Amino acid sequence: MDQKRQAPIRLGIIVGSVREGRVAPVVANWFAEVVRCHSGVDGQEFGIDIIDLAETPLPQDLSGGSDVEAFTRRIDATEAFVVITSEYNHGYPAALKTAIDSVKHEWRAKPVGFVSYGGLSGGLRAVEQLRQVVVEVHMVPVRESVSFHRVKHAFAADGTTRDGAAIDSAARMLRQLEWWVHAVRRGREDRPYPG
Repeated sequence: MDQKRQAPIRLGIIVGSVREGRVAPVVANWFAEVVRCHSGVDGQEFGIDIIDLAETPLPQDLSGGSDVEAFTRRIDATEAFVVITSEYNHGYPAALKTAIDSVKHEWRAKPVGFVSYGGLSGGLRAVEQLRQVVVEVHMVPVRESVSFHRVKHAFAADGTTRDGAAIDSAARMLRQLEWWVHAVRRGREDRPYPG
């Protein structure tokens, strides 16, 4: 492969929950560590940008402004995404919908994976809804996802987990994201995305 295809993948980890007392930072930090450990396994490095929506003020009325412009620049600079999402009342957090709707062209032709958490459902219903939404903004959801059921019991005090299924799924999801990033890089060399 040429150097352009070997360039580090710019991965955005979007933390979707903004609630007080949320578990999201624990899950996001665990996943970021998985990415750091995975990085280089197949000769592919990742650059990580953790985009915490609790620290990213976006107007719910989608009125724009300097905060939205800064967020849009971060999205534009990113090649692939992993969304960390909780499940509230069988759905995903409102902050995630606002984030998705605040940006338009910068999402297009970029792969996205999901790490969900919750009670018995593990956030899977939120992910199924998000898959429909991200396709509408021309993102490509990868097949593999990570789910933590009964999340308050899934992590040790130091933020680690012994959930082998989650660890294996995370590695498979990263390989799928890598594949899509390389495919999109090659495609963009030939012609612009027609969306």
